[in-house]
Amino acid sequence: MLREVSALRQALSALPEALGQPSRDDFDHLFDAAGRLEDMLDSAGRAADTHDLMNVLAAVRGYAEMLREDIGAHHPDLDSSLASLLQAVAAAQGGGASARESRVIDSEPGFILAVDDLQENRELVTRNLSRLGHFVITAASGEEALRALEQSDVDVVLLDLLMPGMDGREVLHRIKERPEWRATPVIVISGSQDMDGIIECIEAGADDYLFKPFNPVLLQARIKAGIERKRWHDREEEYRRQLERNEKFIRATFGRYLSDEIVTDILERPEGLQLGGDLRRVSIMMSDIRGFTTLSERLAPDQVVTLLNRYLGAMTDIIMAHRGTIDEFLGDAILAVFGAPLEGEDDADRAVRCALAMQEAMQEINRQNQAEGLPAINAGIAINTGDVIAGNIGSERRSKYGFVGHPMNVTSRIEDRTAGGEILVSDSTLQSLSGDYSMGDSREINVKGIDETILVHSVTGSST
Repeated sequence: MLREVSALRQALSALPEALGQPSRDDFDHLFDAAGRLEDMLDSAGRAADTHDLMNVLAAVRGYAEMLREDIGAHHPDLDSSLASLLQAVAAAQGGGASARESRVIDSEPGFILAVDDLQENRELVTRNLSRLGHFVITAASGEEALRALEQSDVDVVLLDLLMPGMDGREVLHRIKERPEWRATPVIVISGSQDMDGIIECIEAGADDYLFKPFNPVLLQARIKAGIERKRWHDREEEYRRQLERNEKFIRATFGRYLSDEIVTDILERPEGLQLGGDLRRVSIMMSDIRGFTTLSERLAPDQVVTLLNRYLGAMTDIIMAHRGTIDEFLGDAILAVFGAPLEGEDDADRAVRCALAMQEAMQEINRQNQAEGLPAINAGIAINTGDVIAGNIGSERRSKYGFVGHPMNVTSRIEDRTAGGEILVSDSTLQSLSGDYSMGDSREINVKGIDETILVHSVTGSST
């Protein structure tokens, strides 16, 4: 190679000083790199395997190729010398003769971060990739590279391994350990051909590994593939974020009408939208404001809405906190079920504890009502336990998650017999309880539409 380098320096010296920019700059850079290469070969031929020599070879090759492209056709002697030098560079790499590469890889423009401690390498990469339409930013150290990633959405990172301070391996690890950077393709470009080091980089997450001096066409192909992977990842992330936004909207919207469990069942199990149901043992709760019709006749419409929304809002929070499913609001009445769509061994206990919490909350509701000049209210609550059909009821155009069965009617009839502030539970609910509760009187009631006598019990508190 020494003979080709000497011939090149002679040809460069003979070039006219009238060469314009940017070719003049490329000429100066190449002349300097060729001088350093000649000095290295003069002093230590065995240095051909070192990282420093590979950096110099990369600079010589890069500027030589750009000069051939810019002015080689107008200076045949220079073009011949450049061709000889490029063949010598390829031979030093063990790759044989290097033909002049005129192929250009068409690629979507990308945002490239080139990390290298040598300025001439950064300039070469910037010049080459900018010509292809890419936007290139550079970093002279590992620390500077991480700062650039913090500030920019990078498509591909070109990473030198051997740098003072934080080396390329550490930068690679930092990139791959950050979730927001992990999908950014990293192409390691190094003069080191240590196989263990290459394997380490690939295992750490590097997408590719190129040796200096690299083939510019091969680099273009690697960058194109990296940009395409990054674009696919970005699109997938946007789709994922959009799905999350849509799901949050659905949960927030339908959560106003359905319990969280039902919304989750619909979103996570598409067959949950199908009509039909199954037999479930549930505890049904109904509550109703005593004398609400009379109250609403004496109040202005906006006062009625304020009073009703305050009551229903507080009761809804309590029911959901006890994992109950609100079936529907019937004016001032609430119908809720414990045990569907999610069932548990404590369904009856949760229903009773919920009813106690609802009655306790009435004190705060009435305090707010009286502070605004509204009347105090009280509610009666009934709980009954039995087997019902639970599922989607209705038609293909309009359906709801609901409950059908005789126990629903029984609950409604018991609720009709409750006094304000009272909680009545059926005997089937009492037998299903596992907790300890303070009980009031027990009595048998006869209700309209049901032939048998119903045994009910008053619950006044919980001792658990």
